[in-house]
Amino acid sequence: MPAPSPSNRHDTAEQRLGTAGVAHRQAAAAEATTANRAWWDADADDYLAEHGPFLGEADFLWCPEGLLEADASLLGPVEGTDVLEVGCGSAPCARWLTAQGARVVAFDLSGGMLRHARAGNEGTGLRPALLQADAERLPLAGASFDTACSAFGAVPFVASLDAVFGEVARVLRPGGRWVFAVTHPMRWMFPDDPGPHGLTVTQPYFDRTPYVEVDATGAATYVEYHRTLGDFVRALAAAGFRLVDLVEPEWPEGHTRNWGQWSPLRGRFFPGTAIFRCVKDT
Repeated sequence: MPAPSPSNRHDTAEQRLGTAGVAHRQAAAAEATTANRAWWDADADDYLAEHGPFLGEADFLWCPEGLLEADASLLGPVEGTDVLEVGCGSAPCARWLTAQGARVVAFDLSGGMLRHARAGNEGTGLRPALLQADAERLPLAGASFDTACSAFGAVPFVASLDAVFGEVARVLRPGGRWVFAVTHPMRWMFPDDPGPHGLTVTQPYFDRTPYVEVDATGAATYVEYHRTLGDFVRALAAAGFRLVDLVEPEWPEGHTRNWGQWSPLRGRFFPGTAIFRCVKDT
């Protein structure tokens, strides 16, 4: 692939990073962190141009199915509490939480995403604290938060669930809540296609080999990890969390918006999102 022109504002993230193909291979934490920081920095503008109107400036949207925290109340009451958002992107969820009276710290790996988060804070007047950090190594004091949440942030892109869940447990107070949404693990079996081709199983559910996009030298430009439902449950238990609910949002009637591999067609047959509601008991 030819090198993209720095002056061409319409280059995609793949072009800017020189993505040349896909390799299903192992990727250690350092490689994944470097690749995913660069990916989200390069893709932030395009991602928010496409999805920003759906996400809103100060709305808490859990998933492409359109489930709102205002309707679902998966976090419970947040007014007057300390809340951490893990992988906040442009931080619309953090601003919604701020509007509900929570004291919010929101972090993301990507400086590009945080640039949009700062602009959103200025535009709305809602100003959760913003921090650039790696979810596997949080620069935050222990027992600082009542709730931690994540709507597709960080968890799919890190090499170690144990590290992330351990850090979340460390910064939560006893009885603290940890609620996070990820792509439903069963989706790993199907191609990332919103149409009929995306209804045919092509990959084993139990194959945990990461999905890695690479440049012409074989270096990673994007990394995403697959875990089974059991992997999530075991990692949560090891970190001291009790799973109290697993929410699998159904595709709502009248919702016609495609988002990548999410579509009304696929949503009729199997879930696209898994939301884990957990409590730190001690």
